[in-house]
Amino acid sequence: MITDKIMKLREKLDELINSNADYDAIYHVSIELDKLILDYYREQNELVFKKLKQKEGKV
Repeated sequence: MITDKIMKLREKLDELINSNADYDAIYHVSIELDKLILDYYREQNELVFKKLKQKEGKV
């Protein structure tokens, strides 16, 4: 699930930051994490819109 991927990448990012890893490595993981978070919110919005459409159809 996408939330599991987000958590794993967040942990990886934390490890990189705590170990003073190379800036490029931290940046790359940070960008990947941002993309996953964006995908998560897109999915959530799609679910909300589907529910609203169903509710409008029932009214």
